[in-house]
Amino acid sequence: MQPNTNNHLIDESLSAVARAHADTQQPQATFDAIDKALAATVGHRLFTILVHHRAARESERIYTNMRDAYPVGGRKPITDSPWMQQVMHQGQPYIGRTADDIRDVFFDHALIESLGCRSVLNIPLRWRGETLGTLNLLHQENWYGTQHVETARVFAQLAVPALMAAAD
Repeated sequence: MQPNTNNHLIDESLSAVARAHADTQQPQATFDAIDKALAATVGHRLFTILVHHRAARESERIYTNMRDAYPVGGRKPITDSPWMQQVMHQGQPYIGRTADDIRDVFFDHALIESLGCRSVLNIPLRWRGETLGTLNLLHQENWYGTQHVETARVFAQLAVPALMAAAD
C-alpha cells in the first residue's frame, strides 16, 4: 500500500510551522509558514489573520498575503450578526461556498469577488474557551467543504502563540 501523499504533505507543513516557531522574527515567521502550509494543504487565493479586540468591538488584520487589497492594520467592526455569533462567540468554523454566501456575510464582498474569491473558510483561533481571532481563507467558488475544517483548525491553533505575541 502506498503512503497517503496528502498526509505526507500535511506532515511536512506541520514540521515547517514548528520550525518557524523557533525563528526570532515573530510573529511574521509563524504566519508566513502557516500561509504556505495552508496554501499547500487546503488552498487559498486570499489568506488573512485577524485578532479580536473585545473591548473595542473590532477585529484587526495582523497578517495578509494580499497587502495592497487587504493591508495589515485594517479593522472591521464586531457586530451581532449570525456569522459573529457562530465564529466569534460560539467558536465554530464558517464555510461560505458561493459568492452569494460571501455577499450575505461580508460588507466588503465586492472587493473579495474582484480578487476572484467566491468561497470562504473562517476558522476561529481559540484559547481557554475564548475566540482570540480568526484565520480566513478565500478561494474560487465551491472550493471549501467540511473536509477542510480539521486541517485548517490544526494550523489555526498553531497560529495562537504568534497571535498572542502580536496582540501584546
